Amino acid sequence: MPEKTEEELAALKKRRTFRKFSYRGIDLEQLLDLTPKQLLPLLPARARRRMLRGLGQKATFLIKKLRAAKKAAGAEKPAVVNTHLRNMIIVPEMIGSVVGVYFGKGFTPVEIKASMVGHYLGEFSISYRPVRHGRPGVGATHSSRFIPLK
Repeated sequence: MPEKTEEELAALKKRRTFRKFSYRGIDLEQLLDLTPKQLLPLLPARARRRMLRGLGQKATFLIKKLRAAKKAAGAEKPAVVNTHLRNMIIVPEMIGSVVGVYFGKGFTPVEIKASMVGHYLGEFSISYRPVRHGRPGVGATHSSRFIPLK
């Protein structure tokens, strides 16, 4: 089996590189360094308005808890931080954290990824069971009244 040349190895290495993540043209490393004021123009209009009006005490407390969980975890995955704040906007500081989002009965663990920035926490925790359409029951339609009950 012939050895591969330097050019072939370089071409093979080039082909295997992964696509770098960027949020609206900004790399992940730069995104993590942004201040909230610098992040504002990058967010969609609704999230931008919410940030301008202030996130509020509950949201800032959640971010503090996420920071503490990340710090305590060190290299491994941080502990789940449960919250009812489904309307919390995901900011770059939350990337890598695990948040338990309340769905009305329990908490869905959601690992925050870079692609989630600008979305709401509630978007990643479904709050209802999707309908499973089976056979119609008795009384479902008018025609079902005329079925003999033998």
